[in-house]
Amino acid sequence: MSYKEQLNKLIEAVGTQGASDLHLHVGHRPTVRVSGALVPLVSFPELTSKDTEGLVSELLTAENESLFLKQKDLDFSFMTDSGLRFRGNAFFQKGVIGVALRLITAKIRNFNELNLPAILEEITHRKQGFFLVVGPVGQGKSTTLAAMVNMINQERAEHIITIEDPVEYLYPPGKSIVDQREVRFDTTDFSSAMKSLFREDVNVAMIGEMRTPETISTAVTAAETGHLIFSTLHTNNAAQTIDRIIDSFPGSQQSQIRVQLAGSLIGIFSQRLLPRISGGQIPAYELLLNNSAVSNLIREGRTHEINMVLETGSEAGMIDMNHSIATLVRNGDINAEDAYRYTLDPEGLQRLL
Repeated sequence: MSYKEQLNKLIEAVGTQGASDLHLHVGHRPTVRVSGALVPLVSFPELTSKDTEGLVSELLTAENESLFLKQKDLDFSFMTDSGLRFRGNAFFQKGVIGVALRLITAKIRNFNELNLPAILEEITHRKQGFFLVVGPVGQGKSTTLAAMVNMINQERAEHIITIEDPVEYLYPPGKSIVDQREVRFDTTDFSSAMKSLFREDVNVAMIGEMRTPETISTAVTAAETGHLIFSTLHTNNAAQTIDRIIDSFPGSQQSQIRVQLAGSLIGIFSQRLLPRISGGQIPAYELLLNNSAVSNLIREGRTHEINMVLETGSEAGMIDMNHSIATLVRNGDINAEDAYRYTLDPEGLQRLL
């Protein structure tokens, strides 16, 4: 069997199993992630180093393969002949190649389909500001952002630019002009693409990830100057996100970025995907909205008090993670064992349950 045929069979298995991810590792059978759990594909043999090399050659363009062999790891996107899209990462470990692929659904689901709060729709109506979706890897951040950006695309005539590495969701035709720029192919890096926003008559920008202080600074400045900016960070909650942003700058610049962030931030949405009793996954989340109290805490460096604002801010539309998790338990969506496994504050959750 050729490696192209083998790859096609593996991709078919992803669909059959209802999997979100496919892992290719030497010494293991190909493995898929289903509802958060890893499941080996027993109908496939263990992979050899020659197998992963051959499969990577099918997944990567010649240019990407050359770059991968030089850099030793690479983010990439891959589309099958049938139109399925994957986000992938190829890497070396112990001198052999490994691959992780994440399936990207062709249809961009809406907030109801994703079980997300309706207040996110209100945020898409804003004309300027800075909104972050945060959480660990694999918790649906890109999917949530895609739903928000696509709502704008379908409802308003705006110029939207996404800066991604790699491009994930492809936006269907709507009222907006959507330009999607992939790092390395359409722009040299996030920072260069961000600087170009100011010359491209952009209304809305989605930045795949804020990786450097320069990118963060440009994003905050863009939000201050009439742009609506969406982005992500790999942080656990709102307070940690603000600290991460501030701490990424030298001490001499932290006061300035605090003031800018206090004035431009719309909110921070943190989410986790929990195993659903009926099958699949369901999100639990927290939402911090910037108001005068939050703005003052950011400006004065009192981020440790933000969790208190979240817990008491429900009337302002805020949601704290433990209340979200407790609601899922009471509704019969998740079991209590998983609730305690995913909360960052078990004692606080116990009081709610």
